[in-house]
Amino acid sequence: MQLRDTFSLAMRSISANRLRAGLTISIIAFGIMALVGILTAIDTMKSKIYDSFASMGANGFSIRNRELNIRIGGPGKATRGSNRKMRVRSSNRNAVITFDEAMKFKERYNFPATVGVQFRAGGGMTVYHGDAKTNPTVQVIGGDDNYLKLSNYELSMGRNFNQADLESGRNVAILGNDVVKKIFGERPENALNSNVRVGNVRYRVIGILKTKGSSNLFSADNVVVTTVANTRRVFNRPNASYQVNVNVDDISMIEAAIGEATGTFRIIRKMTTDEENNFYMSRSDSVAEMLFKSLGTITLAAALIGLITLFGSAIGLMNIMLVSVAERTREIGVNKALGATAPTIRQQFVFEAIIISVLGGVLGTFLGMMVGNLMSLLLGSSFVIPWVWITVGILSCAAVGLVSGIYPAIKASKLDPIVALRYE
Repeated sequence: MQLRDTFSLAMRSISANRLRAGLTISIIAFGIMALVGILTAIDTMKSKIYDSFASMGANGFSIRNRELNIRIGGPGKATRGSNRKMRVRSSNRNAVITFDEAMKFKERYNFPATVGVQFRAGGGMTVYHGDAKTNPTVQVIGGDDNYLKLSNYELSMGRNFNQADLESGRNVAILGNDVVKKIFGERPENALNSNVRVGNVRYRVIGILKTKGSSNLFSADNVVVTTVANTRRVFNRPNASYQVNVNVDDISMIEAAIGEATGTFRIIRKMTTDEENNFYMSRSDSVAEMLFKSLGTITLAAALIGLITLFGSAIGLMNIMLVSVAERTREIGVNKALGATAPTIRQQFVFEAIIISVLGGVLGTFLGMMVGNLMSLLLGSSFVIPWVWITVGILSCAAVGLVSGIYPAIKASKLDPIVALRYE
């Protein structure tokens, strides 16, 4: 009997027991769906993180007064932005970056790069216009004339800050797309040159930002951008720390740019040669890598769920195949009496197990891809087709079918045809 004949016989046997085969396929499919769904969601999150931190690009870095600590998944050890332990005096650790220090750096940094100063004035703000208002989730950012470029924002209408805005600190603002939609509806042009109120302070709108592709993850469209000078006057608070952003013209010079920036900022902060840095350089792409490491725990958990599911599916499939052997003992005896050899019987049962398992894997990977991409809908990112996990899922199911079908196939091939024919 040729291989294709054995395969055809296996398919007919599965068709004859549709309910049992369907239940088995469903068990395997739901297990693979959980695995592929979680891993697809993680891939979607990783893609979104890359987009979100592409605001400065791989050739950008920032100077902060505190080391970045990122934690995902509750209590535990945070992922730090630097593995180097700082040995500075406790009075100097996390010393704020003052406005004067930030501006001096912008003036003195002689490197082919774009430098900007920003200040996060506050989150949880509400913007009002007439009777309309936003949710109390708007972030107010103070920036300079380079802020939009360094943060990968584009204007849909209006203008950027001019020198008079920066020097006077007057109440002018650029609104994010979400803010405009919330208080001006489908007529964003009405926002331009109108007055809005942020808290108790009125601002004249001089520009409207285009939607950022990575807006949903970090609410990049739910912002009000004004000048650094304005935030100093309106949102002044003790121990306020400013952030310096740098975007290097040539990505191959990024390490040299960081070294130059470190030396320049040490001079500005009047640090001695035997004193460790009390500020931190954070590359934008390294932040994404830190988040990926934090997501590693979730990936391991998903893999563990998949292994447990596949193990359970293998046991269930083997049990069903053993039941099938017992139920079809007389059929096996007839086949042997008609000339079917032991290898042919083994092939038939192995094929049945593999076909059932692969069908479950195909269905499960499709459902998992759909479920995982619900995350892309929530984050507003592009649809992800996880070819790697689809391939892994189907191959894993084929392996499960092979392993689960071997023992029942061997048992079926060893049946004595005389005894099998007498079986009732």
